[in-house]
Amino acid sequence: MFSFSCDYNEGAHPEILRRLMETNMQQEPGYGEDSFCTAAKEKIRAAMGCPEADVFFLLGGTQANATIIDAMLRSYEGVVAVQTGHIAVHEAGAVELNGHKVLTLPPHEGKMHAEELDDYLTRFFADPTWPHMVRPGMVYISYPTEYGTLYSKVELEDLYAVCRKFKMPLFVDGARLGYGLASIGCDLDLHQLAQLCDVFYIGGTKVGALCGEAVVFPKGNAPEQFFTIIKQHGALLAKGRLLGIQFDTLFTDNLYLRISRNAIDMAMQLKKMFSQNDIPFFIDSPTNQQFPILTKEQVEALKKNVAFEIWEPLPDGRIVTRFATSWATPISNILQLEKLVNSVCSQL
Repeated sequence: MFSFSCDYNEGAHPEILRRLMETNMQQEPGYGEDSFCTAAKEKIRAAMGCPEADVFFLLGGTQANATIIDAMLRSYEGVVAVQTGHIAVHEAGAVELNGHKVLTLPPHEGKMHAEELDDYLTRFFADPTWPHMVRPGMVYISYPTEYGTLYSKVELEDLYAVCRKFKMPLFVDGARLGYGLASIGCDLDLHQLAQLCDVFYIGGTKVGALCGEAVVFPKGNAPEQFFTIIKQHGALLAKGRLLGIQFDTLFTDNLYLRISRNAIDMAMQLKKMFSQNDIPFFIDSPTNQQFPILTKEQVEALKKNVAFEIWEPLPDGRIVTRFATSWATPISNILQLEKLVNSVCSQL
């Protein structure tokens, strides 16, 4: 049995494990005040060309999303996302638990359209009764989206222009940021991303680390007492060195992007293999998440030997599935899957 169910099935990149062992007995202060966190922050600032950026290391993606949103919104404000956005679907109401409603717009291949955001906000504030409603206070998107799609530089510029028009921050969830930046479909880099939002995070959990996300306020615009707010949300690690060592390693010699490219290469091989078997895709994803449409019989036959996600049923009875590659996916897994798919398609 092998798995394409998610992009964090494996542990951590060997270089991270080596450095964790190498530094294990070195005494360091806690709560992110260690030398490794300091070095990692400087490398991240240099990588995006923002020497004034505020950088914080949090335990995981849900903690990062919930903490950032709660810190940047007032009690009467909500966050705007698309209906398929991670905070609207897969975080068990973590944002709402903090008292902030997720206000949803229709997705377009997982993305938010700037003109629809503009129209929504214009209509909201034109309603004289809006003070009785949850006020939209920030905008949330992810890069890549839940469907593996990417915002172009122009699309991101347009969204950010709407956010500035209505004086609300744009937050980019970067849990899979490495896989977005490494994709051949990406037309921006870390420097440009930092200029086109108010806060984002660099995902480590899904991209080579044991755990951890690097939250970045690129303009030095972190909310007041953000460190304390992190602790209030249970997202502050006492042994912050664990996160610092990992991000220091990931941002040495371009390791973060180098290992991200493996996921893209393997995903493109996977995509080619399904296409050669005349299996259609629900969406054209240029990143590590692929969504082949299978029959019920194909799903039942494949899941005996390989793990993958059931994404959603279609009206005609077929099933949208998700196969995710990662920084660690070996070509042997792709070849093994190819044999299975070839066999299943020849029999069904």
